[in-house]
Amino acid sequence: MTETAGSVMLARSAMGRAGPELQRPPGRPVRGTRRVSAALAGLAASARHELLTFDDPAASASRAIPEPFLELAGACMRAAAERAGEVRRIVPRHALPQLAGALRIPGRARVADAIPFKMIVVDRTVAAVPLDLELHYNGLLLIRDPVVVQALVRAHHTSWDGGQDLTGLTAPTRDLPPQLRPVLEALLSGLTDEAAATRLGMSPRTYSRRVGELMAALGTTSRFRAGAEAARRGWV
Repeated sequence: MTETAGSVMLARSAMGRAGPELQRPPGRPVRGTRRVSAALAGLAASARHELLTFDDPAASASRAIPEPFLELAGACMRAAAERAGEVRRIVPRHALPQLAGALRIPGRARVADAIPFKMIVVDRTVAAVPLDLELHYNGLLLIRDPVVVQALVRAHHTSWDGGQDLTGLTAPTRDLPPQLRPVLEALLSGLTDEAAATRLGMSPRTYSRRVGELMAALGTTSRFRAGAEAARRGWV
């Protein structure tokens, strides 16, 4: 078993173990958009020395996550990074097309072949892991147990040592796929998803999936920024 796999298994095992000998559970689940947003804001405000993250921008690109939440989550990450003296962000290689704005976040970033789950660790004292391991929007586990937090820090350090610096590493420029041209035009026209799907002769699910593909191609999770990015690339 590799050191990375061992660290990840230790972290997952510790998070799932809450025996009677413990005075309190290792983590507190947080559910609901308002509570999750408040938890992320609290993490950002508490950062003082170090911020470690496993982050996958591609995970939310094809999901119907409200724009206000995405904007808030991004603002919280930037605020935490600005407060912390040391910032280390690890992203998976498949997310490179979504990293157009990654270098605007203070601190260092590296690319790994894969990440075990999304994660935020602040000052090695508190961590947040999505309940589904993929999206904080779906709920998160706030962890303060020192053993669990240390296991997560160790997993992060192992991945960091094997990663590649993001600085100077960019995704190849791609043309807009032909099947996404009508989706972009519908998005820029201001149509609702239902109206756009009807106009394009697609089911709502297919249209939603195509919008996700478009967001991934544009390297953003924000429909508000999609038009500007498309214009910058000469797609409109």
